[in-house]
Amino acid sequence: MANRKIAPEIQTMFDKYTKNFVRRLKRHDATKLLEDEFNLTQEEADVMFDVFDKDKNNEFSLWEFQQFYTCMGKDAKDTINLFNSLEKDHSGTIDIVKCFDTMKGLKARDGRHLEENDIEMLIKSTAGPDKTIDLPKFISLMTRVKFFNNKA
Repeated sequence: MANRKIAPEIQTMFDKYTKNFVRRLKRHDATKLLEDEFNLTQEEADVMFDVFDKDKNNEFSLWEFQQFYTCMGKDAKDTINLFNSLEKDHSGTIDIVKCFDTMKGLKARDGRHLEENDIEMLIKSTAGPDKTIDLPKFISLMTRVKFFNNKA
């Protein structure tokens, strides 16, 4: 069975925004947490919330926040800044070729650089049939890169 223990820093941060020991944060409180603790703008916090509100109930459970913290955490702002540096035409999407080139410099969980076929697979599965990558898709892509392990 998976370890379900919540790290103390995650619990402490989450608890600062809860009321009456409720283990869920309404959207407003959750985005406030993301803004305050991770230096995100309201718009950026909204995007992060939407990506990590897995059950789409407009609340952040402690588990969903833990997923955000583990997958993005302190890298949240850097991930958004990377997207913005690639998205120059104000279309809200990034060019897949630029994304591919950028990902060549990224490392997977095991510390190795991704191989081109791994990058291609990750981008294709993220972009989907419309072949576009917007900010929510990019956040999901970077989360998958962080935990990618091709040792099957």
